[in-house]
Amino acid sequence: MGETQFRLWPFSLAVYQDDAVQKECLDLQDRHGIDINMLLFCAFVGAVHGAIISERDVRDALSLIGAWNANVVRVLRQVRRELKLFAADPSPVQVAAGELRMSVKAAELGAEQIEQAMLETFAATCLANWQLAEPALAAAANVRTLLTICGDPPPPELSIKLLAAVLAAPKLTARAE
Repeated sequence: MGETQFRLWPFSLAVYQDDAVQKECLDLQDRHGIDINMLLFCAFVGAVHGAIISERDVRDALSLIGAWNANVVRVLRQVRRELKLFAADPSPVQVAAGELRMSVKAAELGAEQIEQAMLETFAATCLANWQLAEPALAAAANVRTLLTICGDPPPPELSIKLLAAVLAAPKLTARAE
């Protein structure tokens, strides 16, 4: 996947490199079932395009990636997490399990990159119909919509560290022309 065509992946890598953002996103994923790729997508659309995604379109995007996320991304994540136990076990299989875990981790990242490409392609078909706003307001609105739809119960507050990191990435958040 060429990075010139898809901007969400490099944006996500830049934002997610912050340890506090990772912790916050993983907490939302593990405690509330929020897909981190979808969370980054919502922030990206707001910060980069200044667009507010409608609730219906957030649901449509979730539906679009649902099977891929459930059957590929989450399965690879679960396998990687299980292999971590074997890779830490001081036994003859430790090295082999560690190598396999790294291969699965690479496959998981590849699957997440495909999921993000699906989301960005979806956005390209909808962008002209989305309301525009200041990037900070749009990113916050999009994240709030996702958290409300997916959270069970919804998280009590927005992803403050994520939004701060998203808006602090000026080279990546310039509006598309």
